[in-house]
Amino acid sequence: MTFHSPAKINLWLRILGKRLDGFHEVQTRLCRLALGDTVELEHLGDGTQVSLTCSDPTVPLDESNLAMRALRAFENRTGKHSSWRIHLEKKIPAGAGLGGGSSNAATVLSGANQLAGSPLSLAALIELASQIGSDVPCFLLDSPAADGAGRGEQVTPAEFPWHLPLVLIKPPFPIPTPWAYKRWADSKEIPGILYAPQLCPWGVMVNDLERPVFEKFILLPTMKSWLLEQGEVRAALMSGSGSTMFAITHTPAQAADLATKAREWCGETAWIQATTTAN
Repeated sequence: MTFHSPAKINLWLRILGKRLDGFHEVQTRLCRLALGDTVELEHLGDGTQVSLTCSDPTVPLDESNLAMRALRAFENRTGKHSSWRIHLEKKIPAGAGLGGGSSNAATVLSGANQLAGSPLSLAALIELASQIGSDVPCFLLDSPAADGAGRGEQVTPAEFPWHLPLVLIKPPFPIPTPWAYKRWADSKEIPGILYAPQLCPWGVMVNDLERPVFEKFILLPTMKSWLLEQGEVRAALMSGSGSTMFAITHTPAQAADLATKAREWCGETAWIQATTTAN
């Protein structure tokens, strides 16, 4: 079977403090995008061989890959081991704060469950997903948006009637999520940069991880300021722990125009994509 594996943005991300388990307590809204990877999953029957391939040569193909971890978790829970073929056709860049690996993992969990005759309930799949990564459960919900609590893994579907055009800009470097959270408590704001919540019809857009990330990666606050100066931009924010910045526009045509301007402003090394939130 072939599945669409969508990217996400965080429309807001608030950090409430550090937990006893070392993670951070958060409140966030994750919104699916039309942009996504394609996951091919084939159940080959008896055996224990798993073949994992990917169109992106930088993606690891060993047991550290979240898609592989998802398949192993599914088989361990069901107690049935088989041979599988997984191929990831990537359009979501890695280390971007767009949830590509988490989405792939959720897609493999759901797809393997379908191909195996649905032995696990949605609740069981969500429990498995929360053990793989904080963002993985939200991709199992049949909803264009989800609110996350706890360390992000406690998800509930959110009503989201908006269809937002936007532009994604990822500079040529990733940002490890643990690194960003580790530096949150001691980080400081850069004078002249907008960190304040941006009031929008769909909610209050703010990202507490901008503070530690912007301190080190000075291109990102400069990019945010440039985006907010563009007349077609309604709001601009970093997604997750970065390094992707996104800007919401009024129309898809404005998003396409902004993508063109961003390519001229950023240069050829940045990954830039106009897309929309999912229906």
